[in-house]
Amino acid sequence: VVKPAAVFAVPGSLDTPTGGYAYDRRVIAELRSLGWRVEVLDLGEGFPEAGDGVRARALAALLGHAGREPLVVDGLALGVLPEAAAALRGRRPVIALVHHPLALETGLAPARAEALRASERAALAAVRPVVVTSAATAELLAAGYNVPRERITVAPPGADRVRRASGGGGACVGLLAVGALVPRKGYDVLLAALARLRDLDWRLVIVGDRDRSPPTAEAIAREVRRLGLGERVVLAGAVSAADLAERYEAADLFVLASRFEGYGMAFSEAIAHGLPVIGTTAGAIPTTVPPGAGLLVPPDDVAALAAALRLAVTDRKARRRWGEAAWAAAQRLPTWQDTATIFAGVLEAAA
Repeated sequence: VVKPAAVFAVPGSLDTPTGGYAYDRRVIAELRSLGWRVEVLDLGEGFPEAGDGVRARALAALLGHAGREPLVVDGLALGVLPEAAAALRGRRPVIALVHHPLALETGLAPARAEALRASERAALAAVRPVVVTSAATAELLAAGYNVPRERITVAPPGADRVRRASGGGGACVGLLAVGALVPRKGYDVLLAALARLRDLDWRLVIVGDRDRSPPTAEAIAREVRRLGLGERVVLAGAVSAADLAERYEAADLFVLASRFEGYGMAFSEAIAHGLPVIGTTAGAIPTTVPPGAGLLVPPDDVAALAAALRLAVTDRKARRRWGEAAWAAAQRLPTWQDTATIFAGVLEAAA
């Protein structure tokens, strides 16, 4: 029996410690477990801000790859390679995998954001199926990128069945934030909010890659020192999957002040562990965090975030109630095999 085959074109290493790469990695692994032959094509580092040389090599790799099997191109690269999408049209099935629109990354100059929007719109116009990780991103592409809704498939990230968080058990409330140290994650807002809670007993661990935006990582470290929070805030950097699981299990509360999320895998991982959540209403977060599992406040609102955190830190009963809602919702979360099954359906239809 000939196994079905597909190629995933990914910018850089699949081991890159971000939610988007984790999604790609897990989908590929689950497709293989379902019997698919999946080849990974490395398009090079630095996307979407890759230089001309990297872009040229990525274009050559995409156009030079032999085969007729479906080609899935991660949107981090596809969005700035519209010429590749156009050249491949008619040669083989090409599927766009969009984690979130590139123009919505925090901190972009208006001209750069508009250039990315135009580039990604052109790339998406040249492909047929588009896979996104949330209904919120599907609506963004339909409304702002002229992608017909019937061409979009939502394949939300799966969740592993994990042990419920037990928490620290002491008087000090353990806060956990997970996400790369980039402007979009809003760590500056989180630190400003926590600076208003000096009278309370809490400790924050931030787990996230410091290499995605070194200037941001340095600015966060400086802000921790400036605010005098060095004894309370730990910048743990990127950690292993086992270490991260232990940190989720030991936390009392998950918090992330994101300015935008195309899905928010760290939020769903917190829910999977039964952790109460403090987050924002940005992007897909309101649909990722189930009702009753915590509090969501407007992005960039330091006062509102500080008020939510004050309630969460001081009210153990509220945390327990939110944790119960999170744990109940966790039992209904899709598995990664569910995600891969949706993806396989898109690949089969494209082939």
